[in-house]
Amino acid sequence: MKVIFDTDPGIDDAMALLYLSKLPKVELLGITTVVGNADINGTTRNALFLKERFGISAPVIRGAGETLDGVAKPAADAVHGANGLGDVLLPMIDETTLRPGTASDFIIETLRAHPGEVTIVAVGRMTNLALALRKDPGVAKLANGVVIMGGAFGYKGRLGNVTPAAEANIHGDPVAADEVFGAAWPVVAVGLDVTHEIVLSNDYLAELGRDGGENGQLIADMSAYYARFYGEFLGIDGVVGHDLLAVTYLVHPEWFTTRLGPVRVLTDGIAVGQTIQAVSDRHPAWAGRPAQLVCTDIDAEAVLEHYRTIVTG
Repeated sequence: MKVIFDTDPGIDDAMALLYLSKLPKVELLGITTVVGNADINGTTRNALFLKERFGISAPVIRGAGETLDGVAKPAADAVHGANGLGDVLLPMIDETTLRPGTASDFIIETLRAHPGEVTIVAVGRMTNLALALRKDPGVAKLANGVVIMGGAFGYKGRLGNVTPAAEANIHGDPVAADEVFGAAWPVVAVGLDVTHEIVLSNDYLAELGRDGGENGQLIADMSAYYARFYGEFLGIDGVVGHDLLAVTYLVHPEWFTTRLGPVRVLTDGIAVGQTIQAVSDRHPAWAGRPAQLVCTDIDAEAVLEHYRTIVTG
C-alpha cells in the first residue's frame, strides 16, 4: 500500500508517523508538511527530526505555510508545546535533506506516477491537498483514496474542540477542507466522533516507554506535555490519539462504523469550520457533491491493542 503522509507534527502526528513507519504492508512515499501545530518552519523541522529518529527513508517535502482562507491562527502551544513536540529537546536539524519542490507538486507528481495506487493520509490542515487540486484537478481521480483526521459530525455529542462547532484541522483551513470533500476522490473522515474513544492512558503511555525502545520512550516523553493539557482542561487521564486513528483505518477499516453522504464545510460565520454530512445530495448546497465516508463508531479496544503491538513489536 503506497502512502503519502500529510502532517503538521504535532505530538499525535508523531504517534501516527511511528505507527505508519512500522506497518509492514505500507510503503511510505513521502512526508509532506503543512502549517498547523507549529508554523511551517517548525512542522517541517519536526518532520525531518522524526524521519531521522524513526529511520524512515521517505523524503520530507515542505508544504503550505499559509492557509487558503487567508486567516492566520495561533499555534497550538498550549496543547503541543512551543516546539510542537511537547518541548522535548530537539537536535540541530539539517534542512538540506529536504526534497526540493512543494508538497502540492509532490502530491501531483506521485499520484500521476502511480495512478490508482496511492492513499493520502492527511492529519493536519488540508491546504496542500487543495492546492494540488487547484493546480491539477484531474489528480483526484488518480488517487486510491484520502483518509483525513478531521471534522466532527455530532455523534456522541462531539461537535468541535477549537470552537463549539469546529474541529481544529478543519477550522484551520475550512476553504481547503470544503474543496477536498468536494473533489472526485474517495475521502474517509476520521473525526472527533471516534478519535475521543482512543485514550492512551498515562499507564498505557508508560508501557509504551518501557517496552517500545527509544522511540516508544520518545512518544511517552512528548506525551507528558500533552497529558497535562488533557488532564487540566478535559479531566482525561492520558491523551487522545487523534491522528493515529487515521493510520489504523488504512489497515483495519472493519473496526470502524461509517456513514456515506456528501459533506460540506462552513467557510464563514460564527460556525466556520463546521462539518455537515447530508444523507443524500438532494439539498441544493450538496447537489453534485460526491458521497464521502464519515466514521461514526470504532472498536477502541482493538485499536489500542494494535497500536501497542506495532509500536512495541
